[in-house]
Amino acid sequence: MPDNHQTGSTAPSAVYIHIPFCTNKCFYCDFNSYVLKDQPVMDYLRALDLEMEMTVRDTPPAQIKSIFVGGGTPTVLNPQEMEYFLGSVRKHFGDWSSDIEFSMEANPGTTDLEKLAVMKDGGVNRVSFGVQAFQNELLSGIGRIHNTDDVYRSLENAQKVGLNNLSIDLMFGLPNQSVEMLDESITKALELDLPHYSIYSLKVEENTLFHTMFNKNQLPLPTEEDELQMYLLLMKRMSAAGRNQYEISNFAKPGMQSRHNITYWRNEDYYGLGAGAHGYVGRQRHVNIKGVNPYVEATKAGLPRMQQFMVSEEEAMEDFVMVGLRVLEGIRSADFTSQFKKSIEEVFEKPLEKMLDAGLLERHADGGGYRLSEKGILFGNEVFAEFIGILTV
Repeated sequence: MPDNHQTGSTAPSAVYIHIPFCTNKCFYCDFNSYVLKDQPVMDYLRALDLEMEMTVRDTPPAQIKSIFVGGGTPTVLNPQEMEYFLGSVRKHFGDWSSDIEFSMEANPGTTDLEKLAVMKDGGVNRVSFGVQAFQNELLSGIGRIHNTDDVYRSLENAQKVGLNNLSIDLMFGLPNQSVEMLDESITKALELDLPHYSIYSLKVEENTLFHTMFNKNQLPLPTEEDELQMYLLLMKRMSAAGRNQYEISNFAKPGMQSRHNITYWRNEDYYGLGAGAHGYVGRQRHVNIKGVNPYVEATKAGLPRMQQFMVSEEEAMEDFVMVGLRVLEGIRSADFTSQFKKSIEEVFEKPLEKMLDAGLLERHADGGGYRLSEKGILFGNEVFAEFIGILTV
């Protein structure tokens, strides 16, 4: 991996762009998103265009290898808004590698043929649909507005316009979800024969309806044992279907991994644009202003930063290990040395030995690095916690 974390170093080749609008707020969602009705969408897109212009002026990009548009729900933009937005991206980040991965998140039911055609014409070549489950009663129970018919129609529409690199998100550990229901969802997901699947466990986050219900003891979640069985089941079924688990929550056909997400897991630089977006450039992190109108106003005056700070070497080393171990191939000692000019064994001797002894980490066969063991995959958060804060206390 190239050493691109020194200040003034090589420019990012990955771009994250945030579209904060949604048709409604899901009961579990704590993302920076706002219900679309009465929002100043074009004002926002013009401000985003301006932020892109200022960003590339201050930090010119390398050839772009991946772009990821997240939200919110980017596909709530109408076709004209979508065309304007994708034109901005092309204008400011137009030097694309020949095999660029340009992903956009979508909700089933917000993607008609016209909009998908605009997306494809604008350069989008990968779409990630937030499906979550294949039981309508579970979907309404988590505040999703789509149903399973919308899922099939949306995927069919995408394929009709020539978008074939598709991914879907599923969730487990949902209220009232049984192991059998997850099994059925996995069966229906695999019948679609897609190249990529992301499958996440529900986290009850603060400032969500589910958090309020949880505190009132009104959230009928599966037991810990059932949730563990769900995770074991999905790993087994995905493997049997030829979808390699390349990261704790992600499964893909060989060669179809999400390249943009791998940027994060390798702790490499990326631009972060839009309200509430995070970016990481030259070992400097920034967080943008969150609200739609505050973001629009701030952008007129300069880059819309809420926070900007240098990441210390100690924190960067902790991040390298913590995010790198999420990927099942793990971390390479040589990459750590090349980035930090220090040995990983010297810096993290105690937690490495502790996790190896506990059987949660294992050495690569060639001895050149570390990865989660089969048991460690089930207890990843406990492993990561061992590396957080020990250098930065």
